[in-house]
Amino acid sequence: MLQQTIKIKANTIRWHQFSRRSDAVFLSLGREINIGVLSVATLLAATPDSATARVSMAPVHADEATELLDDGVADGVVVDDEIVDGMPIDETVIDSSFTEKHIQLSCTEVTASRIPISSDKATRIIQIITAEDLKASSAQSVSDLLKLVAGVDVRQRGGFGIQTDIGVNGGNEDQVTVMLNGINISNPHTGHLTMDLPVSMNDIERIEVLEGGASRVYGSSAFAGVINIVTKSEAVNRVSIATSGGSYGTFCTDGSVNLLSGAFTNRFSGGWSQSDGASANSDFKKANVYWHEQYSGDWIDLRMQAGLSTTKYGANTFYGTGSQSQYEENDRYMLSLQGESKGSLHLLPQLYWNRMYDHYIWRKENPAAYENYHRTDVYGGQLNAWTAWHLGKTAVGVEFRRENILSTRLGKPIDPNNINPYPGYKYEDGRSNLGLYIEHDVLLDNWSFSAGLLANHNTSVSGGLRFYPGIDVSYRPMENLRLYASFNQSLRTPTYTELYYNGPGLEANSALKPEKSTDYTVGCSFTTSVISATLKGFYRHETDMMDWVKLQGATVWTTANSDIDNMGVEALVVYDTSKSTAEKHYFINKVSVGYCYNHQHRIDEQQAANYANQLVYLRHKFVATLQHRIISHLSAKWEFVYKDRAGWFDNALTGNRQNYGSFGQLDLKLQWETKHYRFYAQANNLTGKHYYDIANVCQPGRWFTVGTKLNIDL
Repeated sequence: MLQQTIKIKANTIRWHQFSRRSDAVFLSLGREINIGVLSVATLLAATPDSATARVSMAPVHADEATELLDDGVADGVVVDDEIVDGMPIDETVIDSSFTEKHIQLSCTEVTASRIPISSDKATRIIQIITAEDLKASSAQSVSDLLKLVAGVDVRQRGGFGIQTDIGVNGGNEDQVTVMLNGINISNPHTGHLTMDLPVSMNDIERIEVLEGGASRVYGSSAFAGVINIVTKSEAVNRVSIATSGGSYGTFCTDGSVNLLSGAFTNRFSGGWSQSDGASANSDFKKANVYWHEQYSGDWIDLRMQAGLSTTKYGANTFYGTGSQSQYEENDRYMLSLQGESKGSLHLLPQLYWNRMYDHYIWRKENPAAYENYHRTDVYGGQLNAWTAWHLGKTAVGVEFRRENILSTRLGKPIDPNNINPYPGYKYEDGRSNLGLYIEHDVLLDNWSFSAGLLANHNTSVSGGLRFYPGIDVSYRPMENLRLYASFNQSLRTPTYTELYYNGPGLEANSALKPEKSTDYTVGCSFTTSVISATLKGFYRHETDMMDWVKLQGATVWTTANSDIDNMGVEALVVYDTSKSTAEKHYFINKVSVGYCYNHQHRIDEQQAANYANQLVYLRHKFVATLQHRIISHLSAKWEFVYKDRAGWFDNALTGNRQNYGSFGQLDLKLQWETKHYRFYAQANNLTGKHYYDIANVCQPGRWFTVGTKLNIDL
């Protein structure tokens, strides 16, 4: 949490004390808070040394100041010659006295290392989907939001984020670490289920995307990137209710209650969504409940969260074309506790538990013919500590993570001679992962160096401790320009599906080796008051990469290792008038253009010739958004995404080989918004293009939705 102290003195506002929660793990670029005509540019991952921001405060009108007070944003704001709370005051009094108020804001301190680094010392490029982006977007799920990041590959099977695969810079769904407020919620069973979240869209404050290997910071699963979903913590007592409905019998509703009590902030939320689906057997029903509590004390900050979600859906041809009546149910339960001590030595403990149930049926009309039950339990904890001294900042940490699975199909057979404590399950497996971290950062006037090492041991991998180093460097040759370079090595252990799954046309390989990679990235960023731009090039040398392949002459698909080179470039330019009080009333509010090119090839040509399938990856992705005012409170946002995917599949409908090819998708959202309510109408895929992200799973055409959200301050 960010604790803000507002002091009125000589028309000056001063910020103090940025905290460092364990979930604050990325750089929040370009954040700005506008209070009436007061503009406060927040720091990125601000340190105690750089956390004080001073700005001149111009007088605000009484109606504007009253709105600030109603929002809980400011107290004692000067209104011409008087204080808003009704106490007359002259400027000589302001010069000699303070009006002080402690305000809790959502955390804007983020970093790509184990130690917080201020924005002007950042060592890696981070992409942020902000709260304003979420509110304006026509996205219907977190997965839809991630489509707006050029370097992220989103492959959906169903609507509203139902079973979505997320990849970063050429990686797949099993190579990305997904976190909820800094807690790793990735699923060791399969990455297909990782994005089944216990939170609603209206719970989310921002989404942070770190592209590239980051094992030395976030552990062995951070192979190709990290996605951190940060939930809201509003500084106001409020009830919110949202409802929407649209095409194909779609209906969604959710609500939340945010309560403040002394040093405690609580948020309770829940949601329900359902749809008949845009194609045969693609209906779904989903529910989620979430609780989030924060405590800020004199010597420690605590953060607790708990959530559950349940999803039932028709699985169409998700896992093969031999059945079009597939069905699946997923349930998730999670609980976590985080803390951070205050003082010269910062201690950040973390405990968590995740449980996932998966029930899959090949033919819904005859479940007994073929069905699977899986239960995964993941629990663990970590302790990170860091301190600043005359040679820089040093951090050390230790993490333990246990991943267990019970299944009717995945794992090693349960001994029939022993009493089975888990009736119904025939197989089990488990592995423990131990990570030891060390990092040291040196921050000079224009140079920043961050170097670290992960020593990792996984009980499923022979060879004892394995070491994965990394170093990130940045240089600022001028005020608005920063150059970046990084080198990182990472690993990933196979999922239980890759190791053990045998099914119709599929054969697993329990001898798979862990994946290893070496990442190189160079880039730059340029920022002004209204324009921000980033450009980077990346190269990842991948060893023992796992994939489902069909060897020449084979009749089944199997998992195998191969070596792959992955390389590309990515660029993003954003023009945002909301960052400038002089330009914020322009017709155009925000324009962004992003592009990513990716290329992959198997290194060993002889090895590549043995595969009957080609590599499937997103070769080109272009994203453009335009947000503008129309009249009064009415605004519009246009979102266009173009994809060109390499690879092909055998189309079950035509019997012919079909390239994934390219397509463009245009979305539009019209929104009328005031302080306490908003109404919107949106159209997804206006072009009506039917396309394939996954082999033989056709995505729907146009999808229309209308909705409303109401905020009631208590």
